[in-house]
Amino acid sequence: MTAPTDLHTLTGAYALDALEEDERVAFEQHLAKCEDCAQEVRELTATAGRLALAATMLPPPRLKAQVMEQIAGVRQERPRSAVTALSRTARRGHAMRWALAACVAAAAALGGSTLWQHQQADEARQQAEAVQQQAEQITAVLAAPDAKVTSTAVKGGAHGSVVVSHDTDKAVFIASGMAEPPKGKVYQLWFADGDHMRPAGLMNPSRASQSVLMTGAVGKASGVGVTLEPDGGSKQPTTQPVALLQLPA
Repeated sequence: MTAPTDLHTLTGAYALDALEEDERVAFEQHLAKCEDCAQEVRELTATAGRLALAATMLPPPRLKAQVMEQIAGVRQERPRSAVTALSRTARRGHAMRWALAACVAAAAALGGSTLWQHQQADEARQQAEAVQQQAEQITAVLAAPDAKVTSTAVKGGAHGSVVVSHDTDKAVFIASGMAEPPKGKVYQLWFADGDHMRPAGLMNPSRASQSVLMTGAVGKASGVGVTLEPDGGSKQPTTQPVALLQLPA
C-alpha cells in the first residue's frame, strides 16, 4: 500500500471494518483529504449497517495470536454441501466459535497448561457469544418488517442514522465518519422522552464508523441524541448534543 491511488480501493474494506490497524490508520489519514472516498464510505457504511455488517464489540486483541499458535494441530471441519450467504458479522461469529473449539481441543492436549488455556478459552468464548448476540439483535432490528430509518448530519462532518422497529421495541444507531472524541470522553446515545433524556448506550471511541444497538426499549421516545460525555457515560447529558434525530413514527 505504497501508491496513494491504492488507498482509494479500500473504502469497502474500511466500511466493513476489515482493515489491519496500519491500513486503517493510513486510510483514515487519506480519508480526511479525499471527499470522494469520504462520501463513498458514508454510503457503504449506511448500507452495511442496514445489512447488519457492523458490530460494536470486537474480539480480544490476543485472541488471533492465541488461535494461530494452537490451530495447526486441529482438524478442520468438512465444508457443507449447502452454503448460505452470511453477513461479515455472522461469518466472524461462526469463525470465532470454530476457532474457540480448536483452542479448547488443543488445550486438552497440553497437560499442565490446561487450566490457564481453559480460562483463556472461556473468556474468549464469552466474548464471542456477546459479539454474536449483539449481531443477532442488530439484525433483528434492521430486518424487522416495520423498520424505518431517519438520518442527519453530525457536527464535524460525520453522518448518523437511526433505524427503529416498534415491533421489536429497539433502535440501532449507525454512524460514519465520527471524529475521535477527546481523551477521557466518549460519545453517548440518548432516547428523548419529551424533555427527558434517557441513557441509551455508549459508542466505541476507537471506531469512526459503527452500528450500535441502543440500550433499552424505544417506548414512547420521540427522538435520539448524541453527546460527548466522560468515560463511562453520564446519567444526564452534560454537553450540547452533536446530533439530534426525530424518530420516525
